[in-house]
Amino acid sequence: MTTTASCRRLQYWRLVDRTEVIRSCVNPTYSKVFTLDFYFEEVQRLRFELYDINSSHNGLKEAIFLGSVECTLGQIISQRKLSKALLRPGGTVGKAIITITAEELTGNDDYIELSFSARKLDDKDFFSKSDPFLEIHRLNDDATLQLVYRTETVMNNLNPVWKTFKVSLNSLCSGDHERKLQCTVWDWDSNGKHDYIGEFEATFKEMRGAIDGRQVQWPCINPKYKVKKKNYKNSGIVILNQCKIIKMHSFLDYIMGGCQIQFTVAIDFTASNGDPRNSCSLHYIHPYQPNEYLKALVAVGEICQDYDSDKMFPAFGFGARIPPDYKVSHDFAVNFNEENPECAGIQGVVEAYQACLPKLQLYGPTNIAPIIQKVAKSASQEVHTKEAMQYFILLILTDGVITDMADTREAIVQASHLPMSIIIVGVGNADFSDMQMLDGDDGILRSPKGEPVLRDIVQFVPFRNFKHASPAALAKSVLAEVPNQVVDYYNSKGIKPKVPSQYQSSRPFGP
Repeated sequence: MTTTASCRRLQYWRLVDRTEVIRSCVNPTYSKVFTLDFYFEEVQRLRFELYDINSSHNGLKEAIFLGSVECTLGQIISQRKLSKALLRPGGTVGKAIITITAEELTGNDDYIELSFSARKLDDKDFFSKSDPFLEIHRLNDDATLQLVYRTETVMNNLNPVWKTFKVSLNSLCSGDHERKLQCTVWDWDSNGKHDYIGEFEATFKEMRGAIDGRQVQWPCINPKYKVKKKNYKNSGIVILNQCKIIKMHSFLDYIMGGCQIQFTVAIDFTASNGDPRNSCSLHYIHPYQPNEYLKALVAVGEICQDYDSDKMFPAFGFGARIPPDYKVSHDFAVNFNEENPECAGIQGVVEAYQACLPKLQLYGPTNIAPIIQKVAKSASQEVHTKEAMQYFILLILTDGVITDMADTREAIVQASHLPMSIIIVGVGNADFSDMQMLDGDDGILRSPKGEPVLRDIVQFVPFRNFKHASPAALAKSVLAEVPNQVVDYYNSKGIKPKVPSQYQSSRPFGP
């Protein structure tokens, strides 16, 4: 059998690329790599098609379609290696299995720590010694120079030792280890007309020589002196004493290292939503049109579920009187099973939500601090493992301004120390202006005692801003910050991604 595979992305199944053709083989391994951009906040649906090529020109026109597999990019990434049975023409499941392996292409997000000094620099001052500082410029593709870093000035010293500094590899050389860097030493003057001491050219490839503790040296040259002075050697020596590469782990590093997204939803059942039996209620279950609560739940949950292996999601409610004694609760299980509030898949959450509505008495007030504290308690247990295995996302769906703002601010500040993010979607037409303070985009959120959040972990959006947009637009808005929040948390704790023993980072090659 002579086969080839193709990858298509959903936008009316646009063809991304095709593998090579492997002839006379029923167990082919393709070496072709499909390169795709990954967006956590989007559902990126993919379809892999397999063909049996009969003609000598490798075209698909006369090929026999063997079957296809559909999945999302998120599913492949979270499992690292996804195997699925091929669906044959007609929709029947065949015996053939297609296996897709994901691997992140290394970016230029690493940081470089550099320690420079110099010796025997030219003295440019009459009554004292030079006050040198060093500038590093990157040579761009258009031959212009871009300032990358300027050191502090070391006063009255011809043998300066400048402070160690950090710069991203991308800023330093755009990831090109052989890109030219122009380094210039100046003598600082208070009038801003600094005196030129000399310069040298370097590359990051040369700088890497100082990684093992060895020094790398460059003569600092003044071109005018070189021409005019017969015995001129240099205007001093610049020394790189240390070059250290600081690995910046990505969101994909953590997800592909086994980190699971633990998704929890909390739903507002206060009386301001209106009687669910009334078509004007925000909780009204229309036979053909999902309400805003369901739209927001499915839009966000559909993405998060790809990163949770067991697909079991805790669902809670707040602000209602619940059976059997009908006392007000602000953190009850929507399935009424307090021992196990988890629902099977997003569809399970939807069904539990719809089933609980007739059994509740919508009441109040709108308190969300208890549900934040409940999820934070689970997240705090993860802290003790000192491993990147579970990150918690709490989706709160509410129709009004919360009434326990002080307690909520305190709960958020405490949660900012945990592997946890909070998404709040405002449903309905209430005035949500007071809710914006919980989202740290406009300033630092503080507890009532004045303690600031350690990280910005809250994203708030009113659903009405997306009422006439696709569900994907809402999900993209509220989830776009999550990857950085995950990375910021684990980096701040010094926790590296775990690399499971079963995960092979190298791709299999060959037929």
